[in-house]
Amino acid sequence: MELERLREYAELLAKKGINVLPGEEVWINCGLDQVEFVRLVVEECYKAGAKKVRVDFSDNKISRLHYEHMSLKELCKVPEYTISEYKYMVKHLPSILHIVSDDPDAFKGIKQSILSKSSMKLRKKIKPYRDLIDGKYKWCIAAVPSKEWARIVFKGKEDDEAVELLWNAILSTSRVDGHAVENWEKHNRNLLDHCNKLNSLDLQYLEYKASNGTNFKVELIKGARWGGGAEYTDDKRIYNPNIPSEEVFTSPLAGSCEGIVYASKPLSYNGQLIEGFSVRFENGRAVEVKAKKNQKLLEQMIAMDEGAAQLGEVALVPYDSPIQNSGILFYETLFDENAACHLALGHGFKELLPNGASLTNEEAKELGLNDSMIHVDFMIGTKDLEIIGTSFDGKKTAIFKDGNWAI
Repeated sequence: MELERLREYAELLAKKGINVLPGEEVWINCGLDQVEFVRLVVEECYKAGAKKVRVDFSDNKISRLHYEHMSLKELCKVPEYTISEYKYMVKHLPSILHIVSDDPDAFKGIKQSILSKSSMKLRKKIKPYRDLIDGKYKWCIAAVPSKEWARIVFKGKEDDEAVELLWNAILSTSRVDGHAVENWEKHNRNLLDHCNKLNSLDLQYLEYKASNGTNFKVELIKGARWGGGAEYTDDKRIYNPNIPSEEVFTSPLAGSCEGIVYASKPLSYNGQLIEGFSVRFENGRAVEVKAKKNQKLLEQMIAMDEGAAQLGEVALVPYDSPIQNSGILFYETLFDENAACHLALGHGFKELLPNGASLTNEEAKELGLNDSMIHVDFMIGTKDLEIIGTSFDGKKTAIFKDGNWAI
């Protein structure tokens, strides 16, 4: 990939992703295969005024060795240095950039119970600290290709060609074309326009129907706003949490949805793919899941805690989106969730509630926000998806028709 295009992408992540401001501390989480690109990002962060940039590398193959050789008891331990790190985050609120390049099948063959139990222990331990920084720091998730990921997306291609193709797909869907920063300023305005339209409708319910069998109704929280594109910390610092992003989203009323939804794309969860699945809801909870591949993993996911079987997000994405139009199945939620409407099981977004920044977690729950240690997006959008919204005064509005915006 051309150096100048990579530098433009690095500049985008520093300026629009985490929006580095003078004197800030930046943390970058990334894989061992990303060193050359990460150097560019570090340079752009310093050029933007960062006082300190920390890079934390990880490797799926090493993580897999841990799962294969460590005891479950040892895997479930959360060392004191991890807790100390989260305490530091609470105190200093560094801006955090996550650069993903995961192999979607990294942990294929590892016992699902080991993945679920160790993941649950870690999330339970760190959740109190994550709650304390929620809404208070800037963060962004972006991606670069790995050979393992590229082989799955572009089956049959030689590694170098597959990586190059994946680079092109990532950069084009991230609007990196020589004018990336300007493109995202315009894109953020467009997403904000959709948010404003939805907020003006004062919706109470959304009803979904598609020919694949999806037939679903969900209730929204009175006064909760729709978000999308750029977001703000509690002290009004702007950032883009996802690059790319095509979604407009809100948090629904916990415990108030009915019906069945069919996934339109695979879900990569805990390094394994869940495919061909459906989720049926009763009284606001997922009471039945079926999957052609890795059903047990899906069952374990919704049993992680009390809120894991309830919804924390509904997101609207037009079928006619750059990612969908690329014709590429990325096997990575960051991209695939922005190709289609999706839902998320797990915790909701406190910042979307009225006066969300000042609410305690208990106050947010009283307003109807779901709470959980997980937040897992899965895609349900199709070419013929229709969504009808009903306002609190009973007025019905077509929100989506034939998979795209109708408002």
